[in-house]
Amino acid sequence: MNKNKYMVSAEEIAEKLCISKAHAYKLVRQMNKELLQNGYIIVAGKVPRPYWEEKTYGEQGEM
Repeated sequence: MNKNKYMVSAEEIAEKLCISKAHAYKLVRQMNKELLQNGYIIVAGKVPRPYWEEKTYGEQGEM
């Protein structure tokens, strides 16, 4: 996991949360839907790291 990358992939989310990739993609789709509704540009299968950290209780370091 590279903290320097701006976007977090579904694969990285699956690894961090110890969940399946399918479930991670579901979470990413949910977050992307929220971002889209707020007028942001989205990338399929990824979310911005700051948004991901905000959604995971402000998690900023390695779990």
